[in-house]
Amino acid sequence: MTDVIDLRSDTVTRPTRAMLDAMASATQGDDARDGDPTVRDLEALAAFRTGKAAALFLPSGTMANLIAVLVHAPRGSEIVMEAGSHTLVSEVGGLSALAGTLPRPLPGRRGAMDYDRLREVIRRPGIGRDRAGTGLIHLETSHNQAGGAVLPLAHLAAVRDLADRHGVPVHIDGARLFNAAVALGVEAAVIAQHADSVCFCLSKGLSAPAGSMLCGREDFIEIARGYRRMLGGGMRQIGALAAAGIVALEQMVDRLADDHATARQLAEGLASLDPALVDPAAVETNLVRVDVSRSPIDAQAWATALASRGIRAGAYGDARQLRLVTHRHVDPAAIERVLEAVRSLLASH
Repeated sequence: MTDVIDLRSDTVTRPTRAMLDAMASATQGDDARDGDPTVRDLEALAAFRTGKAAALFLPSGTMANLIAVLVHAPRGSEIVMEAGSHTLVSEVGGLSALAGTLPRPLPGRRGAMDYDRLREVIRRPGIGRDRAGTGLIHLETSHNQAGGAVLPLAHLAAVRDLADRHGVPVHIDGARLFNAAVALGVEAAVIAQHADSVCFCLSKGLSAPAGSMLCGREDFIEIARGYRRMLGGGMRQIGALAAAGIVALEQMVDRLADDHATARQLAEGLASLDPALVDPAAVETNLVRVDVSRSPIDAQAWATALASRGIRAGAYGDARQLRLVTHRHVDPAAIERVLEAVRSLLASH
């Protein structure tokens, strides 16, 4: 049987041979007790790559975002974020249920919140006469809901300047931070300089088996380490996972450009089959949103039909979209198979 092409997410990536070799020879220290040298090396490398003073290894990006809120924002304060932010729509309300903060969603365009609205709602931290102050400005790049869109550096700089004038910290959810950096042609630190803290995932396009990094000032990370313990994120013999993370940062960043190229190949191919399906100009990284609203079948039916043709895809949102995510297991030949499957599906309806 022909191998299945899995486009549901870049989290399906498997560790490389180099990662497995590094994992086999990794240290076995107890990171939650005495620390582990390989974990410390990974944290130092993550801090260096983001231009921050320190970093913390965490099980997931969701925990990283929650801890950032816990450290930065007083309970009862507002977290200002773009309305489609992953933390708001896909992290099960942790910023309210666990951090005791209030989301303040703002409209945005391609993941960038409306700057004029931000200027209207931002307040100094603390309790005002009629509303809570702003505890944190939360940004996301690349932006999942916006189809992998990358926040412009000028937007980041403007938000940072406004935040500084009001004494409000900034956090960047950079689950796919290195995708954003590659798309902009800059180092990740150029993006991260506009935030007090930033997180990124090792387990997406970078292909490590698990883990995320939270980066910031030394005092911020020291407090974050305590919250990691509180939330049950203190792991034990994780040198093997850290070893894979080091390989991910040393060897897997530059090749993300290949994933962006296959995403563009996919988008252009789909548009040639039916221009209503996708706008190739909107594809900046490795996410392709496919609009099936004009199709006689909904997104879930599309996903089922594609699965019967050996293509795994995810129905997304309100049953009018598919999300297709390219990664290192999807080469140009695989994209041609996907396009042939879509061509067959369109012909059958």
